[in-house]
Amino acid sequence: MSSSHTKDSSFLGGRIPAEIESLSKNLKDVDQETFRKILKAVVSGLEGKDCRVAMRSIAESSPVPQERLSHVVAGTYRVLSEAIRLPTASLKQEAFREDLRELRIPEDFITDFSSVVFGNRRAALDAATSRNDPHLTTVEDFKWRVDVAISTSSLARALQPSVLMQMKLSDGSFHRFEVPVSKFQELRYNVALILKEMNDLEKRNILKIQD
Repeated sequence: MSSSHTKDSSFLGGRIPAEIESLSKNLKDVDQETFRKILKAVVSGLEGKDCRVAMRSIAESSPVPQERLSHVVAGTYRVLSEAIRLPTASLKQEAFREDLRELRIPEDFITDFSSVVFGNRRAALDAATSRNDPHLTTVEDFKWRVDVAISTSSLARALQPSVLMQMKLSDGSFHRFEVPVSKFQELRYNVALILKEMNDLEKRNILKIQD
């Protein structure tokens, strides 16, 4: 399959990742029992568990060359990680299965993938993904006031208004800063511009999740 293949409604979005493109050809001669062992180990890895022993056991017991197995592991990991990043309300099971068929994944393996993405392990995977995702601190409190500087050393700053701001973040830290009114107006304009650009992007069909 060409790397330029795109499908707007695919759970993969646009361009197909290289690991997933190579998955089907490397699945040749991999029996379902071996694939299920790989799938179980990959799921454990996504849940944050140590799966090195399981992977080593699979490599030692399988007649499939280790290089090909590594491609299967990488492709399986990428399929699952791409699928679970979407909420189940947006990712329909039949559409997911059809996407995998287009990627030439064997039907038995598609069933195994679906059992993970839409089965009982999904809640644990979602919880692990939420824990492992990078999180930025959020603003818990914000205070501001306008102040007028009275300067005896500089006529340019005498009686010039400025905006004093204080933010409390979710990690408990406080940040205080002062900006001239002109800079505050510039900040306000740029924030409004960014919000407008985000709104324009959301209206583009290519970024919408298809039902």
